[in-house]
Amino acid sequence: MKDKLVTLIGGGGFIGRYVAQALLSTGARVRVAERDPRKAFFLRPLSALGQTQFVAADVTRPDTIARAVHGADAVVNLVGAFDGNLERIHVEGPRAIAEAAAAGGASLVHVSAVGADAASPARYARTKAAGEEAVRGAHAGATILRPTTVFGREDQFINRFAGMIAALPVVPVLKPDTRFQPVFVGDVAQAVMAALGDPAAFGGRTFELGGPEVLTMLALHERIAALIGRKPRLLPLPDVLGGVVAALPFSPLSGDQWKLLQRDAVVANGAEGLDALGVARTPLEAVADKWLVRYVRAGRFGQQASARA
Repeated sequence: MKDKLVTLIGGGGFIGRYVAQALLSTGARVRVAERDPRKAFFLRPLSALGQTQFVAADVTRPDTIARAVHGADAVVNLVGAFDGNLERIHVEGPRAIAEAAAAGGASLVHVSAVGADAASPARYARTKAAGEEAVRGAHAGATILRPTTVFGREDQFINRFAGMIAALPVVPVLKPDTRFQPVFVGDVAQAVMAALGDPAAFGGRTFELGGPEVLTMLALHERIAALIGRKPRLLPLPDVLGGVVAALPFSPLSGDQWKLLQRDAVVANGAEGLDALGVARTPLEAVADKWLVRYVRAGRFGQQASARA
């Protein structure tokens, strides 16, 4: 990828920062496209002089997308949301990105999500599926990546549960039997790199990206508690109560996210995954201690005291 120009749509987001770092380390030129480019300025120290460019772009405004993609050798779409106008964000936006990339002769990697399904009761999953269809219709050579639940230092998944486990003596667990296959954000970034590096081999294909373990929601809470040295009482909630929690005005879980929890978030049987892209799968325990330490009593000092004991 050295000297190639890659446009990252949503490059300042959770996954985008890892993709940007991976690209910059290869000597690629990275154009980060965000609605507010200033939110991605934290990437500047990772690049050499003149290696990064920041542009304003909004997936709901095709003219801004065309400018952001102009002259690029490759494009990566990393934009996603759980609320707002999902038809525009997940369908119309990806279509505009795919059309602009195809018109400019650029390869395309579109990051979707495991569980994308036109028949899903969840609006998120339905629009993700429609977005994949729109991308395929506009750019047949696009690579589609479907990560499961992504974890990492900045995630809003493992960190949310760790915060609750650290703060509460009793932690309610919604959908305790729903299965997850969390994937490390660094592995997702490497999957993007693999697809960008060989569009002839990986273009036109769909890959589902999951980690090495499948855990139920309850088991995931237990794992996090063990990692941060906490022993709260974990209280599985019946569905009737879970639905009530999701319906509350200030609930951290939306009604649509509650619908998503009704299905397992795991890689489908027979789907191509990280192995097919040549990416090793990273276990949660191998990396989580680097950021979950902030939920440990007394932080790193607490860890040291515990180790000496």
